[in-house]
Amino acid sequence: MIWAPYATTKAQWIANKVLQGFVGAPIESLCEISVSDVYFTHERGTYLGVYSFALLGSNFFAPLISGFINDGQGWKWVLFWCAIFCGGGFIICFLFMEETNYIRAPLIVTEAEECRGGDEAAGGAAAETKDTAGGEKETKQTAASPCSGSDVEGNTEALPLRSTKTWRQKMRLYASEHGATNSQILGMVTRPLVLFTFPAVLFSGFMYGSVLCYFNVLNGTASLVLSEPPYSFSSSMVGLTYISCIAGTVIGTLYSGILGDRLLLWKARRNRGVMEAEHRLWLYASLLVATPAGLILWGVGAAHEVHWFGPVFAMAMLGASCVVGCQVPIAYCIDAYKDLSADAMVTVICIRNTMSFAIGYGITPWVTNMGYQNAFIVCAFASLAQLSLFLVFIKWGKRLREASRPRYLKFLEDVEKEGNSH
Repeated sequence: MIWAPYATTKAQWIANKVLQGFVGAPIESLCEISVSDVYFTHERGTYLGVYSFALLGSNFFAPLISGFINDGQGWKWVLFWCAIFCGGGFIICFLFMEETNYIRAPLIVTEAEECRGGDEAAGGAAAETKDTAGGEKETKQTAASPCSGSDVEGNTEALPLRSTKTWRQKMRLYASEHGATNSQILGMVTRPLVLFTFPAVLFSGFMYGSVLCYFNVLNGTASLVLSEPPYSFSSSMVGLTYISCIAGTVIGTLYSGILGDRLLLWKARRNRGVMEAEHRLWLYASLLVATPAGLILWGVGAAHEVHWFGPVFAMAMLGASCVVGCQVPIAYCIDAYKDLSADAMVTVICIRNTMSFAIGYGITPWVTNMGYQNAFIVCAFASLAQLSLFLVFIKWGKRLREASRPRYLKFLEDVEKEGNSH
């Protein structure tokens, strides 16, 4: 961030962006995977919604304060303040977020498997059930388990004890006992590439990337629309309009998070207690109206110079749509392939960032050549077609996942052999 204000050539600017992308990439996948590891399925939507709010809300909050920084200190200080915030974040992460990676040896699991195997050898079933006169079932124990709780406890006590790490050991940048082998690294590099062939992963990446394109369209044209007549907003006033985007992200978070989890439970009850990943996709239904309407109100409203409240309200609609469009595909991908979610999220982010990169180059000449009205009408109908794809996966998504089951299980075996399962 410190280098960026002093970049004087195109090559320096591109190199600076490559470096920023490299060091900032972990935020794109590690957070989602942490949520999937910590929370249950019926809670996952809420906390992924909070993550989406933090991710997109911060992107909407940045223009809010950068406008005042630009007016008061100059445009270079916008980037200097980013560097200051990054430095503060680095100190917090370094001092208070030590490495928690832990590779658990499967000794206790092995003992449990031996106990279960002994149960089956002793009599096939541990209990016998018979009908009583009242129609209820009475259960009688017929065989004793060869492994009791004390046996397993004794085996657990035989495991080597680990000493508590000191503060300096927790702060190490590299722990040799948790180092990855060459086969582990090779698997982590190649699996995301193969996951491009999984329809649910491809769908999630495309839906996520498409919504991010609308986010870039909004950011790329906000200053053009609001700083020109008839609005003629200053930089700080353009920044203040992003308050509506932040309000929209709050609404989108509540809708996709809390309401989304309740919808998931309701659909599961109606499906005889079985939750399916496609149940969450019904949240896209509201976006079929909100996203095209927001794009038309933004572009056509600007072309016809409507009152400033119209474009600002459109920003709120698009802000809410972006949060929902970020949370739903991530949750769907994790629900569909939970045990490969770390690798699948890398694939999703690759698709998303490729689409975002492309639209970033095209939005300015697109709007310049077609005009606000025509460009955003095209964008609105493109969003309608793109969002309608969720209906295809509601209808055939389960069949597509079942078709990928053999390959999914094969990948799980590879992960187990590499010692990367969790």
